[in-house]
Amino acid sequence: MKNTLNDAEAKIKESMLTESQWDTLWTSSIKIAVIIIVSILAIKFGRKLIRRLLKVQARGPLQVSERRSVTLVRLLENVIAYVVFFIAVLTILPIFGVETRGLIVGAGVGGVALGFGAQSLVKDIISGFFILFEDQFSVGDYIRVQTFEGTVQSIGLKTTKIRSATGELHIIQNGMITEVTNFSLHNSVALVDISISYEGDIEHAQSVIEEHLVEMPERYEEMVKAPEYLGIQSFGPSEVVIRIASEVKPMAQFKISRAIRKEIKEVLERNNIEIPYPKMVLYRQPEPNNEKAQS
Repeated sequence: MKNTLNDAEAKIKESMLTESQWDTLWTSSIKIAVIIIVSILAIKFGRKLIRRLLKVQARGPLQVSERRSVTLVRLLENVIAYVVFFIAVLTILPIFGVETRGLIVGAGVGGVALGFGAQSLVKDIISGFFILFEDQFSVGDYIRVQTFEGTVQSIGLKTTKIRSATGELHIIQNGMITEVTNFSLHNSVALVDISISYEGDIEHAQSVIEEHLVEMPERYEEMVKAPEYLGIQSFGPSEVVIRIASEVKPMAQFKISRAIRKEIKEVLERNNIEIPYPKMVLYRQPEPNNEKAQS
């Protein structure tokens, strides 16, 4: 019985950590905790530094759009978090006796092999960086890429998502974006063609239209200035086509074009200026004389 108790006590003592082992565990725990805390503080400090730098740049001569600033902030914050966590893991592994030199060498060799095998991925990432830093377009811009046209929903390092006006979501690899038409960077121009019949008084129509165009910016804040009467654009089969141009804020040309057409139609109707429309003329053949028919 005593031998059994002695064996049990010996096993318990063997399973228990020695004083030196407790010291090592305590020291390792403190090191890991310090590394984690320093990593969290480094990430927070890096994020604050990035936001301050972008705020300073926004006040300087080189202006950065708000949407681009938000995109860059999120991208750089993620990069900082990945780098800090990677360094923290490499710092913690030696505490557990893991050799990190072999991992770094293996990662380097694997990265070279991955670079040769994933050239399209590298091309997409490089193109994504250039799109962001050159401010080619931002989230919320209305753009045309190849045959796709719509509003930018998101910009990543690999792909860009564009939602068309009818709701389709187009996902395009950044490496495939070679030409971009951005409709949201500068003011747009609304061009409207109005038809007037040949019998109408063109000079009277011009004076009435110009008088009305001067008042339109008061009702539409999208107009940068009063629309301009450009004159006769072309001659149609039954009408004279006149053109009106209006400089508007980005992507407001469709709304303003519809508004100009509506109000000009009402103005022409109030001033009895005829707007041409398709007409059909019917010719009725006279009936033959009854007497001639009987003979």
